[in-house]
Amino acid sequence: MSAGRVVIYGGKGALGSACVDHFKANNYWVGSIDLSENDKADVSIVVPRDGSWSEQEATVVGKVGESLAGEKLDAVICVAGGWAGGNAKKDLAKNAELMWKQSVWTSSISAAVAAQHLKECGLLALTGAKPALEGTPGMIGYGMAKAAVHQLTRSLAGSNSGLPGGSLVVSILPVTLDTPMNRKWMPEADHGTWTPLTEVAGLFLNWTKAQERPKNGSLLQLITKSGTTELIAAE
Repeated sequence: MSAGRVVIYGGKGALGSACVDHFKANNYWVGSIDLSENDKADVSIVVPRDGSWSEQEATVVGKVGESLAGEKLDAVICVAGGWAGGNAKKDLAKNAELMWKQSVWTSSISAAVAAQHLKECGLLALTGAKPALEGTPGMIGYGMAKAAVHQLTRSLAGSNSGLPGGSLVVSILPVTLDTPMNRKWMPEADHGTWTPLTEVAGLFLNWTKAQERPKNGSLLQLITKSGTTELIAAE
């Protein structure tokens, strides 16, 4: 008997893979959605890379439905995303479009999955970014996309958003996650201020189990100091 069912959008990335592993270790049925396969998941849905936004949504929502065979999900967790720098002087549209696809498309498709397949009082978790609470002049496209995810989170938490009754919608707003890629590019940084992936996966598991749940619609900054992570809700 599985403990429940979850899908991880971005299930092949560093954080997504950690989430797949963590939920599997806790006896959950886990679906991964990504541009490439995660063979550790029970079902791995590969998104058509060149599909339009609506084509990707139709593919993902349909395939999740097929794999569930009438069952419902306990959680939909979107940790897909990426980063690009840049200001208005060069490649603004190009970088902004990439960020939009990586963060906004994936978050909105996750919302569509939740609207169709989440059980009542289930969890929808998205990934925003702390810097996007303010201006991001050195990474404008990134800031725009993450601010859109914050707005989406608050909209989905409202009544009449199309989600099942009692759903919890939250966004995590990490500063820096402790990923192999970040360690490679920032070897001199203070890694004690980076949030461990297992810590984030543990939060998702608790919320899925309806433990220590934050307020609906929360934008939760993950602030790590000396290896200890605190959750601070953005106003």
